[in-house]
Amino acid sequence: MRCVEAGAVNDSYGVYLGLDVGKGDHHAVGLAPDGKRLHDAALPNTEVRLRQLFDKLARHGRVLVVVDQPASIGALPVAVARACGHQVAYLPGLAMRRIADLHPGTAKTDARDAYVIADAARTLPHTLRRVDVGDEALAELEVLVGFDDDLAGEATRVSNRIRGLLTQIHPALERVLGPKIHHKAVLELLSRCGGPVGLRKAGRRKLVSIAAVHAPRMGERLVEQILTALDEQTVTVPGTQAAETILPRLADSLRDVLRQRDQVAGEVERMLDAHPLAPVLTSMPGIGVRTAARILLEVGDGTAFATPGHLAAYAGLAPVTRRSGSSIRGEHPPRGGNKNLKRAFFLAAFASLADPVSRAYYDRKRAEGKRHNAALICLARRRCDVLYAMLRDKIPYQPRPATPIAA
Repeated sequence: MRCVEAGAVNDSYGVYLGLDVGKGDHHAVGLAPDGKRLHDAALPNTEVRLRQLFDKLARHGRVLVVVDQPASIGALPVAVARACGHQVAYLPGLAMRRIADLHPGTAKTDARDAYVIADAARTLPHTLRRVDVGDEALAELEVLVGFDDDLAGEATRVSNRIRGLLTQIHPALERVLGPKIHHKAVLELLSRCGGPVGLRKAGRRKLVSIAAVHAPRMGERLVEQILTALDEQTVTVPGTQAAETILPRLADSLRDVLRQRDQVAGEVERMLDAHPLAPVLTSMPGIGVRTAARILLEVGDGTAFATPGHLAAYAGLAPVTRRSGSSIRGEHPPRGGNKNLKRAFFLAAFASLADPVSRAYYDRKRAEGKRHNAALICLARRRCDVLYAMLRDKIPYQPRPATPIAA
């Protein structure tokens, strides 16, 4: 997403239209370059009314349409504005809240928010971000990735529920099955046999036959661990009978969610194959299909960022300098930034520890006394510079020889 150029905005637009978008109605405020109000009224969220307003304001000159949400409930105004030939930008929520504090009054109304958006476009154009133009593939990809995020949250919720039930009625069994709760063999055992009572009743031969279908190598070992864990507890905890009926349903639910995630991943991969930057992103160690899709959605082609440092700051990976006289000095981890992008970089850095180059840099940071998470953040910051160069030059990752640290 590009920042809107300050000079171009102030010189070339005759109307700055701020839209505080809503589900059924928006509120629109149009300002002239000198601050005069050209329009201030509610606006139904329909194509006909949007076109009428855009055509009316276009008589005063070029129109810059600024929204506070470019997607979801703001998708229709953005699409209609583009169809009418107007440029579209959006004001990030944090910037909007800070700018709103500069205006008199403490009321929180749609009309005031729309005015703040329009006035920011007129006087503070550097706070705006341009909405990526005309990339239908990215719009489709964003819907799929959003759905995958929802599925991931549901999978986490259900798996935590299963582990919580097992911990409540049989802690020893949870220690065996909990770390492998997403494995197909574990879910099949829970689905067909239930909890500790059902597993003990099934017997070793049946458990091995069930587990071997989905885990040919570890099936017998997994069953032995389960039987050993079952022998560690002889008492029956209250609630076990109800858990025996709930665990199979939870296992089926988790299995269905994981199956949907696999299907969505296949659709995302097919969509990524059509994007020219996908091979560049996935060539970097630790970046898979889901991570590449998230980076592509948040960063685009990288041209919105002048330097690697700008990208790192946007991702929340650049340290923040805090200096005040002689009492406060030094740099601290940032608390802001794009949370989704920061998480993608962090997970990619963790996944890249199998790569010799990334592992050598991580080990060097650990040798300097940094903890695990701090060393991963440093690695993510370094990989951010490499990724910026890859996107800028549109070339795949080119590994360099790793330099091991001295013992």
